[in-house]
Amino acid sequence: MLVYVLVNSMLVVIWAFTGAALFWPIFPILGWGVGLAANAWDVYRPDPVTEERIQQEMGRLRP
Repeated sequence: MLVYVLVNSMLVVIWAFTGAALFWPIFPILGWGVGLAANAWDVYRPDPVTEERIQQEMGRLRP
């Protein structure tokens, strides 16, 4: 998350110094933000461990 903020802040500073009319940093900010949100959803969503999932994993690991 820190890298996301630092890199995108740097892009906004570059945009400000170039004087471009179009706020082009929005494209990497949104693109990377969607990926970051999807990763956070995958990591932090509630996904309870059920007996069925345990059995599936045990079956997958058995030779």
